[in-house]
Amino acid sequence: MNELLKCENLTKSYGKITALNNVNLVIPRGKIIGLLGPNGSGKTTLIKIMNGLLTPTDGKLTIDGYTPGVETKSKVSYLPDSSYLNSWMRVEQIVNMFIDFYPDFRPELAYKMLKNLDIDPTVKLKTLSKGNKEKVCLILVMSRNAELYVLDEPIAGVDPATRDYIISTIINNYNPEASVLLSTHLISDIEQILDEVIFIDKGVVKLQKTVDEIREENGMSVDELFREVFRW
Repeated sequence: MNELLKCENLTKSYGKITALNNVNLVIPRGKIIGLLGPNGSGKTTLIKIMNGLLTPTDGKLTIDGYTPGVETKSKVSYLPDSSYLNSWMRVEQIVNMFIDFYPDFRPELAYKMLKNLDIDPTVKLKTLSKGNKEKVCLILVMSRNAELYVLDEPIAGVDPATRDYIISTIINNYNPEASVLLSTHLISDIEQILDEVIFIDKGVVKLQKTVDEIREENGMSVDELFREVFRW
């Protein structure tokens, strides 16, 4: 079955505010997909539901047929938009924590990437630069052998060299049978690695197409179409 994630009439409300409104979409296996939209569009709410951090008000979301919960923890590797790691811990302690938490974690891959970056695993996270902290977080997430990698703003606020490394890491280290869902505002920087895109605005999915379809049907790049749809 090629279907990895499915949303059916998915709705999430916070009182009078509707963050997601009757969302229907399917994410297939083996794709890198951009989840794109302006601030407040519902991207992070959707991501949090995928990871079981929020529950829907109505409708449902399933991953490999399961509602987010115990069964999906081994299927989803999640990089939030802000670090959740303890800065006082040494990098090697954090690696060991991931070994304990995730049976699919590949420590040999994590240490290989750390070595390639000259990041000493014996140092404390708080001693690293912002860029290297971002790299450590991504290395941990991409070292899992997951089915769905969910990356929320992985290249925001880092320098171009770090951005290039992050993009390279995403391409070269995820399970090719899996999919990557990548939320970002920096569309032009990641467009070259995307297979598909989802445009979302005010909790409504405006478009889900392959990058090739956008170029063929609209005669423009994803970034250009995004700016036209959202009038940037």
